[in-house]
Amino acid sequence: MRLVFAGTPATAVPTLDALLKSRHSLAAVITRPDAKSGRGQQVAPSPVAARAEEAGVEILRPERPGDPDFLARLRQIGPDCCPVTAYGALIPQAALDIPAQGWVNLHFSILPAWRGAAPVQHAILHGDDVTGATIFRLVRELDAGPVFGVLTEAIRPSDTAGDLLGRLSVAGADLMVATLDGIESGELAAREQPSAGVSLAPKINPADARIDWHQPAMAIGRLIRACTPEPGAWTELDGSRVKLWPVAPPRGEHGDGGAVKGPLAVGELQTLRDRVLVGTATAPVELGDVQQHGKRRMPAADWARGLRLGSRPAVLG
Repeated sequence: MRLVFAGTPATAVPTLDALLKSRHSLAAVITRPDAKSGRGQQVAPSPVAARAEEAGVEILRPERPGDPDFLARLRQIGPDCCPVTAYGALIPQAALDIPAQGWVNLHFSILPAWRGAAPVQHAILHGDDVTGATIFRLVRELDAGPVFGVLTEAIRPSDTAGDLLGRLSVAGADLMVATLDGIESGELAAREQPSAGVSLAPKINPADARIDWHQPAMAIGRLIRACTPEPGAWTELDGSRVKLWPVAPPRGEHGDGGAVKGPLAVGELQTLRDRVLVGTATAPVELGDVQQHGKRRMPAADWARGLRLGSRPAVLG
């Protein structure tokens, strides 16, 4: 089939690579316009655009996928199907109607669970044991189209959203190619999603990623893993923002790090020789890496020594 692929972030690049290696013809790529990124906020192409340029594929960067010039170019290209992975904008009906086989989307959940922008983050945040990826045909209603195929993936206790999304993006790319092969041969038909079991996964914003130390340790751990790497879980110390990476249960009561006192008050820091503990509504947690605003990322013990936290009371909030 003649394809036009739509995708933007790094998680969409495995699908693009799989399409380039497939038996199908990739005529063009649709991606979001170049945007500022990185600490220097330099304008840069999306990861998908950068990979498409390497491969010599035409790149379309509409401000909106309903722009008349974009729709005219898409009609000129005449794709049979438009596969999609994490494009980042709603596709209007005028565009959905162009390819004969429609737009086929890779979504990182087992639909109808976790429809929306952040399915992997919400699966971790809510303590799911299993998630997966679904290929479905795009319709106007959010993530509600008929399903071509599904794969499952166990969520590991230490998984961050980045870890899990990395595995799903690779496995999902293979599922996308198999789906397109089945559509082309006529051997694969989509089935409507069940009406029961619908849950929503809206985007998690920085405000949602602030840690509430009054929550149980398990809930705090899930929030941090769900927000790693983006948008990044955070707390405050003395009015300054501190970004946190995944935490863990304390490593025993005694050892090279010194004795653990207890219990700790909510948000209270205890600094030992090689580790830093924080009190929660249940058991304390041990901090992993931290990053003070404007500083580099570092192990929590190094951060605490630099601020001399062992010599004064300190509370995160």
